[in-house]
Amino acid sequence: MSTKSTASSVTPQPEGAKGPGDPRQAPINARLKPADKIELYRTMVRIRRFEERSLRAYQAKKIGGFLHLYIGQEAVAVGCCSLMGPNDHVITAYRDHGHAIAVGMDTKPLMAELYGKITGCSKGKGGSMHYFDPSRNFWGGHGIVGGQIPLGTGLAYALKYKGLKGAAMAFMGDGAVNQGAVHEAYNLAALWDLPVIFVIENNGYSMGTSQARSSAGDLARRAEGYHMAWGVCNGHDVLEVRSVMNEFLQRAREQSKPAVVEIKTYRYRGHSVADPDRTYRDKSEIEEYQRTKDPINVYRTALITNKVFDEAAADQIDTEARAEADVAADFAEASPFPTADDIQKDVYWETDNPSQRTSGGRLFFT
Repeated sequence: MSTKSTASSVTPQPEGAKGPGDPRQAPINARLKPADKIELYRTMVRIRRFEERSLRAYQAKKIGGFLHLYIGQEAVAVGCCSLMGPNDHVITAYRDHGHAIAVGMDTKPLMAELYGKITGCSKGKGGSMHYFDPSRNFWGGHGIVGGQIPLGTGLAYALKYKGLKGAAMAFMGDGAVNQGAVHEAYNLAALWDLPVIFVIENNGYSMGTSQARSSAGDLARRAEGYHMAWGVCNGHDVLEVRSVMNEFLQRAREQSKPAVVEIKTYRYRGHSVADPDRTYRDKSEIEEYQRTKDPINVYRTALITNKVFDEAAADQIDTEARAEADVAADFAEASPFPTADDIQKDVYWETDNPSQRTSGGRLFFT
């Protein structure tokens, strides 16, 4: 991990460097109880099965608009969100289903949101890209590339302003790092010492363009230009993600210091379900990652090897996750759509609270 040593110098971290030693021995992981380890696995499997069930619903024309699947990246969201304390916050981009489940959102309103139903977490108005749950400090789900990063910086500013010991994790894809708003956010976070971790989920492709063709240099190392700490870790190992991210989160909470963490990961499906994914990467590339680095298989093997659970228990978790996804789809199917009157709700506070309205004039025009 690189650290900001003075106002004018940074100790760089070599490409691919990780936290010290075996991530299983890192204190944050060493104190995990067997039940905790199983819960990490269970959450990753629940995300995978939810996404697969969502894909089937999309193919059955139950879901409109875009659908950005998180299949292959499960260990990133689970590893990061499992470290959250009461004053920690999460904001992310449009590939947000995994983060939503990782922070504890119920899969039924999540699926209903995909179906555009009133029982959805955003009342059917947000769809795949706009999950929210303020009660869990989860602030979306944003469709504008890089647009969530200044908002995540604002969350960190609020924490510092209120004197709370917490951190904001602002997730983005590798394609977002070239957006101007991202660098403006980097600048303010470094200038004001804000407790924000900018997490780059580098799955190798920004839409259909490989990182090699779109982004010069090392993505995390760009933090050096702002004298921010930075790190890189592998995203197929949930324990490695926890080990590395915990150091930066602790630093943000205790010292109010920002950082950039690049997590190397991979998505099995296209940028969205509308992406045919046949023109910009070889099938063998996907198959090799699935064979050697699938985050669920990697962790499952480790838990069985270390006798945390056995094959039968792992299979039972998978069965339960599939059933949960089916229940969510049934709930979404049975739920009603919003009415025409709902279109003007949740837009202006004064419309939803007419007895407390103080402004004059019209809020909507026909």
